[in-house]
Amino acid sequence: MSWRITVDLLFVVTGFKGRSMFRQFWFGAAILCALASRAWSAAGSSVPFADGGYIPDYLKIVRQYNASGDEFRIEGICKSACTVFLGIRNVCVQRDAQLMFHAGHDLAENRTGPDSRASQALLSRYNEALRRYLLEGHHMDTETFHTMEGRVLIERFGYRECSPVPAP
Repeated sequence: MSWRITVDLLFVVTGFKGRSMFRQFWFGAAILCALASRAWSAAGSSVPFADGGYIPDYLKIVRQYNASGDEFRIEGICKSACTVFLGIRNVCVQRDAQLMFHAGHDLAENRTGPDSRASQALLSRYNEALRRYLLEGHHMDTETFHTMEGRVLIERFGYRECSPVPAP
């Protein structure tokens, strides 16, 4: 992973604004942890983004990974906006990952559902088969989570399985 992507990911994770020594300290600590981690040094990981968040922040990460071609691993729990990482060109999914889909809530329009801009931003990053499944099953109609295992995304929807991370 390039240094620029690592720094940008940490800006999103830490909310670093450069205003205080406390934040600068934790930002530096986060960089050291990220560089020391096998998962971060070999490929990006969904783990820091597991709980979802503001979709535009996640789309920036998708664009960065698509531009670089670096691998991005979806692993563990991946809720809500985290699922937009399925739109990364070089994404892989761990078999035991738990992806949690729901309708996006558009803050500007104050509405939820499959036609909201937030839901469309998510749906447009999924492959056609997954998009059709989520819409036909009405899983994008409400904010209720629909959980899917990584193995289902791999076997039924054709997403690439992550190779095991080699031991140090």
